[in-house]
Amino acid sequence: MSKTTDERGRIYLPKDVRERFGDRYRIVELPSHVALFPVDEDPLEGLRAAVGDAFAETEGDELKAEAREAVSREVREEANDRAQDGEA
Repeated sequence: MSKTTDERGRIYLPKDVRERFGDRYRIVELPSHVALFPVDEDPLEGLRAAVGDAFAETEGDELKAEAREAVSREVREEANDRAQDGEA
């Protein structure tokens, strides 16, 4: 599908696309192109729909806390690796 912008830079999505994917999108700028990703009204429900029962019994706050801890752990490990590389 090919679309052009109007004089204000807007792109109009066809009705069948809006009905299938919704009215909200995240615009992601990549090195070679721009992509639109639909945003669910309830992102947590969208995640659950995408991964099935993996998070069925987990609350949103718990998922956020686990994600923050995972990122913190990854940053600490990367800092440790850099420090060890500097000592060698």
